Amino acid sequence: MWVPAKHRSHILALFYLAQPLTIVIGAPLAALLIQANGLFDLAGWRIMFFGVAIPAILVGVIAWFYLTDKPADAKWLTPAERDWLVARLDEEDRAKGASASKGHGNPLAALTSGRVWLFALMYFGLIYGLYALAFFLPTIIGGFEARFGTHFNVFQKGLITAVPYLPAAIVLFLWSRDATRRGVRSWHIAVPALIGAVSVPLAMQMGSPAATIAVITVLACAIFSALPNFWALPARFLSGAAAAAGIALINTVGNLAGFVAPYITGMAKDMTGSYQLPMLIVGAMMLMSAALALAIGRTSRERTPEAVAANAH
Repeated sequence: MWVPAKHRSHILALFYLAQPLTIVIGAPLAALLIQANGLFDLAGWRIMFFGVAIPAILVGVIAWFYLTDKPADAKWLTPAERDWLVARLDEEDRAKGASASKGHGNPLAALTSGRVWLFALMYFGLIYGLYALAFFLPTIIGGFEARFGTHFNVFQKGLITAVPYLPAAIVLFLWSRDATRRGVRSWHIAVPALIGAVSVPLAMQMGSPAATIAVITVLACAIFSALPNFWALPARFLSGAAAAAGIALINTVGNLAGFVAPYITGMAKDMTGSYQLPMLIVGAMMLMSAALALAIGRTSRERTPEAVAANAH
């Protein structure tokens, strides 16, 4: 609703940069907070939870009063900036309305659109990989002692957890900059998703902690390269109420992976006694995302925003 298509991939990349950089800073900081056991007569894990929650609450309160619903109401923009932004977004909406598939201008049609559901499944696979990385990386690191005979304290585990995310932030920025320069193509999502699909099960085959973390770093780079570029695609085909409904559906189905992934991973781990099968499932989910990205790219004939506008004129 706020960013013209030409700049969307770049802005989303800056937005998503927050996530890996948060882990880089937050994982060691969380470990330090856990080690502050007894502060204010609280257990270390409670202190860590407060440290995570309080900044989020404060930012939420600020956002409530500072952010506006529409660019036209943004007091932090000059009148000229507001007029330019509103005019550019309106022009893009008209272009999409003139050339997009019939019915994509209303929310019900967006919810019943096959393409929207393909986007939702693609996002599900990417988020499945993201949750595997976020929630099971510490578990995998904790298992180094049994597998390799190593021992790390809580702070060292926090530092190791942070390692994959700094390269991921750098690759995310560079990959999205290329997508902005070329215009986002389906392969900007498919290539990193395919790399992630291969690297997930490969990580479990490594013979040392360093090699395992190196492969997990490749996985992190792949996931965070795909996510911001993914969100540039649905907005090409949806506008107005259809965009709100379609993106909500994509988000809902995608984030169901956060509910499903821990259960499937836990059950597969209990059945087999290792993380080999769970990581193969993660790889299969990301492979599905890569295949869907290529399929959507082929069926849409790589409709760039510029092409949409040209056809509308």
